[in-house]
Amino acid sequence: QVRLEESGGGLVQAGGSLRLGCAVSGRAFSSQLVGWFRQAPGKEREFVGINSQFTRRTVYSDSVKGRFTISRDSAANMVYLQMTNLEPEDTAVYYCAAARISTGLPSKASDYAYWGRGTQVTVSS
Repeated sequence: QVRLEESGGGLVQAGGSLRLGCAVSGRAFSSQLVGWFRQAPGKEREFVGINSQFTRRTVYSDSVKGRFTISRDSAANMVYLQMTNLEPEDTAVYYCAAARISTGLPSKASDYAYWGRGTQVTVSS
């Protein structure tokens, strides 16, 4: 079993920045693919991005590309989501999740087996 816990959410003005953290435990961090999703009120959960420690590739959704950056700290078992130039449309609950597989760059929610509880990000205009 993998446990994930997000941190770092909050209220920020448009154009501002936030860094979210995802603490991962319960399984070898080095073998675990971890992605980020978000869900706005009344909308479906949306893929944000994933960084693969195996291929060293990162993929982001078009809506965040160029503004968000995912990184990993293997010593701390942490995955980070650095968000810059935030827009009101980025307001959502942000989740990190552990993938069922350890290949590729999974982008569907069904590709993920374990989820954190989420952290709220609110961007005011």
